[in-house]
Amino acid sequence: MVKTTIKIEGMACGMCEAHVNDAIRAKFDVKKVKASHKDKEAVVISKEVLNEDEVKKVIDEIGYTFVSVSSEPYEKKGLFRR
Repeated sequence: MVKTTIKIEGMACGMCEAHVNDAIRAKFDVKKVKASHKDKEAVVISKEVLNEDEVKKVIDEIGYTFVSVSSEPYEKKGLFRR
């Protein structure tokens, strides 16, 4: 699993967050996505690394400004996992 953080400018409210979440879900096979207008980012959990050019295209197409993207390995930390 991979955690991808996408920095985005232009989100102003919860509806903007929903718009970004829906666009990412429609384009990529993701397990979880959570956009935050306060943090100016979207955090995506997926099986594969997201293509930076495709991410930029999706964000730009819906009217927001793509700033950057970074990925790191993600391991789910469950309550009873060791």
